[in-house]
Amino acid sequence: QGVNCLAVLRALGEMNRLRIMRLLLKERLGVGTISARLRMSQYNVSKHLRILKEAGLLDMEKSGKCRLYGVTPRLKSELAANRNVLELKCCTFRFDKLPK
Repeated sequence: QGVNCLAVLRALGEMNRLRIMRLLLKERLGVGTISARLRMSQYNVSKHLRILKEAGLLDMEKSGKCRLYGVTPRLKSELAANRNVLELKCCTFRFDKLPK
């Protein structure tokens, strides 16, 4: 099962979602932590997380009442194998050039 190019490009075509991906490539985090670190409302963070999750880039696990988001194992292994480059059928996306 491959990724849907259009969904991934749409998800990664927005600066705040790239900033969220940058955080989540390092560790699993909850909405509140992401919101505080990026100085964004929890509402906006939740919207961005949903889009990234629907594109197949993130997964979510429940830890008590918390929901922790992280990069899917498949994406992590693909990035590790390809020097932080995601190869889509239509193009290449460089995770080593994400904005701060």
